[in-house]
Amino acid sequence: MSLPTAAHNLVLLASEGAGQHGGNHDSLNPYLTGGGALVILLLMLWVTTRLNRDR
Repeated sequence: MSLPTAAHNLVLLASEGAGQHGGNHDSLNPYLTGGGALVILLLMLWVTTRLNRDR
């Protein structure tokens, strides 16, 4: 299998997967996902700063 053939097959496979559902899942809300990630990162930052105090 040559490189152009492999690349063409990958493009076809990707386009088939995106064509079925439009590439997005209905239950994934980007604002909820981003907000949740922000809250988790801020919590991790708070825990890290509490544990790294100079004694």
